[in-house]
Amino acid sequence: MRRTLRRGAWALSLLATVTAAAGCSSATSSGGSSGSNNLTAPGADALKGKGQVDITFWHAMSGVNGQQLQKLVDQFDQQNKGKIKVTLNYKGQYDTALAAYKNSSTKQRPDLMQMYDIGTRYMIDSKTVIPMQSFIDVDHYDASDLQPNIAGYYTVDKKLYSMPFNTSMPLLYINREAFQKAGLDPAKPPTTLDEIMADARKIKAAKGETVQYGFGATLYGWFVEQWNASANKTICDADNGRTGRAAKVTLATDTNIKLLQWWQKMVKDGLAMKLDSNTDNGDNAFSSGTVAIGLESTGSLGQFVQGAAAAKNPFTVATGYYPKVNASDTGGPIIGGASLWAMHKDDAAKERAAWELVKFLAGKQSQVAWHTSTGYFPISKAALDDPADQQWVKQKPQFATAIKQLEQTKLTYATQGCSVGEMPDVRKDVENALQAAVLQGTDAKQALTAAEDTANKQIAAYNTKLGG
Repeated sequence: MRRTLRRGAWALSLLATVTAAAGCSSATSSGGSSGSNNLTAPGADALKGKGQVDITFWHAMSGVNGQQLQKLVDQFDQQNKGKIKVTLNYKGQYDTALAAYKNSSTKQRPDLMQMYDIGTRYMIDSKTVIPMQSFIDVDHYDASDLQPNIAGYYTVDKKLYSMPFNTSMPLLYINREAFQKAGLDPAKPPTTLDEIMADARKIKAAKGETVQYGFGATLYGWFVEQWNASANKTICDADNGRTGRAAKVTLATDTNIKLLQWWQKMVKDGLAMKLDSNTDNGDNAFSSGTVAIGLESTGSLGQFVQGAAAAKNPFTVATGYYPKVNASDTGGPIIGGASLWAMHKDDAAKERAAWELVKFLAGKQSQVAWHTSTGYFPISKAALDDPADQQWVKQKPQFATAIKQLEQTKLTYATQGCSVGEMPDVRKDVENALQAAVLQGTDAKQALTAAEDTANKQIAAYNTKLGG
């Protein structure tokens, strides 16, 4: 099944001002938004004398992730017995959940909604939410424990719109044994496109090597976004849509042209497996031992480790930082995953109850339980210092790579990611360019220009509907 963003059971200064904004910026005075986005959140007294307040929570967590979410909600219900009762409602995978929200009436919508990262701009534009910033301001809530790079993605106009919840990061994965057979040091994974190509040549030439290709990755638009952020390049105008409404994207850049030409040569020289945009195919190529170097989010760590152990030629999985296009690139990767949105329901008690649940889920102990049970990256800095959390990471040293990578990535407009209402479609446009270049041999610049033109028409149509 085609997925928009990886989300497995093991998933994981702007500058210093974003962190300060999360705790200090006024939700009712920040520019760039209107309507319900400027509403003042209700205070704690909204629950007084209300008895039990029932709220609904729409989410996209299935399997182990869904089970752990239910456990956390059960704990919250127990702590708030007689005051707040939460009903969880699984709405399918992210794209399906977004469609359900778009197609629902005000009365049908939940009190709390989990929405994936690239749905952020749509949720803001929908004018149906109360920004988390408003609750933070009303409560004088200390948001300093939030990982700044994670909170930064969901911060627009210096306002934290949603609370990060399940967060993943992209990593480079390698087959340790394949590296050793090729005389390469698995403790020093490639850091650039050129290094990947050089290592892939050595792996291909190694005697007795069982892998078929040195490199293999899905033709996934999310990866291209990561390469641009790592090059400290914005994709959208208006500083990636962070200082105003984005009106266009720029895709046919030197960075992206070099990337696509590199990928074309890797396939032509037999160094990279010819894969499509189905993430299952890319994941299977690595976990089966067909390719020695792959790309994926932290969400794939568990299945990769299990797959490697069960492969025809078993191997050990190692991880590295997400590679850069050029050694001189100064940026870093963008976080992925989803966040929590509080709905404006003209019911102060329900709005306040939703915030109480958000605070519980964002707290240190909940984040330790969430991290160690699912593998999603904790949004709480304190969670990483908890003994139980540290023991979990110690048992899974591959995950420590993600922790170090996040800590070393500077928060900029580029690493915040592009905030535009049509981002899901823009990502697909980029994938069409990847397929045209890598699978059909279309000129890289031509493929990217076509994707850019299509994306900008979609963005223009979207903005026109908003009256902007």
